[in-house]
Amino acid sequence: MKDNLKAILSLLSVFSVLSVVGAGFATAQNVHVKRAPTFTDNGVTLSSTLCFAGLGNCDLTVQLTVNDAGTQTTCTNQGGNQAPGQNPGNVTVTGVTTVPAGAIKNGNVCVPVTTQAPTNPTPQEAGCPNGNWSAAIADVIFSGKIATFIVTQAAPCDTSPHQFTFTIPTLSNP
Repeated sequence: MKDNLKAILSLLSVFSVLSVVGAGFATAQNVHVKRAPTFTDNGVTLSSTLCFAGLGNCDLTVQLTVNDAGTQTTCTNQGGNQAPGQNPGNVTVTGVTTVPAGAIKNGNVCVPVTTQAPTNPTPQEAGCPNGNWSAAIADVIFSGKIATFIVTQAAPCDTSPHQFTFTIPTLSNP
C-alpha cells in the first residue's frame, strides 16, 4: 500500500510540473486578420502591413507573395541613353518577416512585410535592340493583383500554415 501511495504521489508530482511548464505557452486557437492590410507601391517592391489576432505565444513568420505582376522595363545603351523595353514581362515577388514571440501581445500583432525586387531580365528578354544594351525593371505593376499572405507559427503553437488573400487596390507609384 505504501509503495502504491508513493507511485501515485510521484505521478501527481509529474503531472503538476507538466501543467505548470505547459501553462507558459499559449497556442493559437483561431488565427485571423483584424483588418484589411495596407499596401504601398515602392516601384519595384511592395510593402504591406497586416494585423493578426488569435496567435499563440510563439515566433511568427509571415510571407507575402504577389504572382504574375506586370513590369515596365528600360533598356540602356553604352552611352547611357534609355529606351523603353519592348517585351515587358510578368514577375513573382516575395517577402518574409519573422516576428519574435515577445512582440505578440495578447495574441495580437501587426506585421510589416516588403517584397524583394525582382531579378532584371536579360536585354533579349526585355526586347532591347541588341546584347550591348542593359535591361532593368523600372516598375512593377501591383494594382489589381492578388497578395497572398502565408502565416506560420513555430512549435509548440499551431504550426499549420494559414493563408489569407487580398486584392491589391489601385496604387500610385512613388
